[in-house]
Amino acid sequence: MKINKNSTVSLAFISLFSALTAIGAFIKIPLPYVPFTLQVLFVFLAGSLLGSKRGMQSQLVYVGIGLAGLPVFTQGGGIGYFLQPTFGYLIGFIAGAFVVGWIIERIANPKTYQFIFANLAGLLVIYLIGVPYLYLALNIWMGIQSSWAHVWMVGFVYSIFGDIVISVIAGILVTRLYKVFHKNRNGQPIKVQEERTI
Repeated sequence: MKINKNSTVSLAFISLFSALTAIGAFIKIPLPYVPFTLQVLFVFLAGSLLGSKRGMQSQLVYVGIGLAGLPVFTQGGGIGYFLQPTFGYLIGFIAGAFVVGWIIERIANPKTYQFIFANLAGLLVIYLIGVPYLYLALNIWMGIQSSWAHVWMVGFVYSIFGDIVISVIAGILVTRLYKVFHKNRNGQPIKVQEERTI
């Protein structure tokens, strides 16, 4: 017998990780321009557990509801938030979740170290988008003259060690959760054998 799982489960997972990313925005350590938060933890979990497509969608939903006006970002929300110097990291969350999921999808039976590697790759993508955006925001539309060295310090050096630790923690957590999510994340039909009695 086949049980067709509708999109409700997928939507629930996407909504869950969008909400968790929003919660992560409020668990933060204030730093100049770019506060250190736990958002990246949920970005990694979304990519690993939901896969590239739905992991990315969870972050698209998060960014979308923030731009729509809900105060889910570290400094509020609204359409004008794209002018904030940290908005590049939010774009990076979308791409980072996709990269993490894309890597894991290509490993038949991923181990903890492979989850950690995928997280670090996703982290690299986040910084590759976030740091240049920070530089542009400060120097162009905010009018705060900042050198690349200064931007590198506040946008990368201050937070990279903590994010690497989070990458490792997320890899360990995912190892325990992956099998459960892997069966259901795509909303695919699940085959169930009927019990037969003689």
